[in-house]
Amino acid sequence: MITVAFFNNMGGVGKTTLAYHLAWTFESLGFSVLLADLDPQANLSALCLTEERLIELIPEEGPAATILQGISPILEGTGDVADVHVEPLSGSLRLVVGDPGLSSFEDKLSDAWPRRLDGKEDAWRTTTALHRIVQRAGRSFDAEIALVDVGPNLGAINRAALLAADHVVVPLAPDLFSLRGLSNLGPALRLWRKGWRSRMQDEDAPRTRLELPHGRMAPIGYVVGQHAVVTLNRPSRAYDRWMSRIPDRYRVAVAPEATEPAPSSVDDDPRCLATLRHYRSLMAMAMEARKPVFALTPADGALGAHGEAVRRARTEFRALAERIAARCGIPM
Repeated sequence: MITVAFFNNMGGVGKTTLAYHLAWTFESLGFSVLLADLDPQANLSALCLTEERLIELIPEEGPAATILQGISPILEGTGDVADVHVEPLSGSLRLVVGDPGLSSFEDKLSDAWPRRLDGKEDAWRTTTALHRIVQRAGRSFDAEIALVDVGPNLGAINRAALLAADHVVVPLAPDLFSLRGLSNLGPALRLWRKGWRSRMQDEDAPRTRLELPHGRMAPIGYVVGQHAVVTLNRPSRAYDRWMSRIPDRYRVAVAPEATEPAPSSVDDDPRCLATLRHYRSLMAMAMEARKPVFALTPADGALGAHGEAVRRARTEFRALAERIAARCGIPM
């Protein structure tokens, strides 16, 4: 199973929406897909499921059928990770449901990361818990691709979640804060990758007892979610201004090993996986219908020009899925 994480330490860049639409796109292309909501805000789960179903899965009293189910034995000190409920969204698309309670795992993960030479296995179990839960969930229905949504921060939960990722896609917005976020994101990925490799070289690494992640977390490119562009006004000028800066900022912060200069345009940048349109009212329509934009029908309100936008979205997300598959070595 190939695991791809969608990660940016800045919020509001569309990573959850991107993961959701790509999951449905890969499913439509014939893949078995696991969506893993590893963001304590659980926005992906709210996008996928009705409020009634979420109440069933996360009752006010009693155990929740969420990611928390898998880490509870570690939190309680009673054992290792447990199997989690995998919610069917369609025949070959399923979801590990998120939970705000995942935030309680932050302190334990922070404590476990430095404890690598004490000869005890509990730190390894804790650090690799999210990886092993995702792998178990994928094996439960022979998933070929896992898409992981994480929160907008550089905390211990995201570090553990990113350890589970073979590849990383960076969603961006054409604005100041999104570009500033790259300056933190790139070094964090390199630091986490280096830290994990050094841990894997330790003599006490439990290679035969635990399923340890490779910790590749290799960035394969970025996706720009476009703002609405209006000609001859400030939003248009601001949009062009920040779009032109993305290639160089990404190369410097995320791919410093590159020797060639960055192009001056995202259109010419091989690291740019896609620039996605702003779907405006269609996105709200899709959220209400609990389906991706490209699956909207006239019965959902996608009439006239909306129908053309639906068809365009289908083409755009398919092209993006194919590009990601090519970068990850996934046969189409």
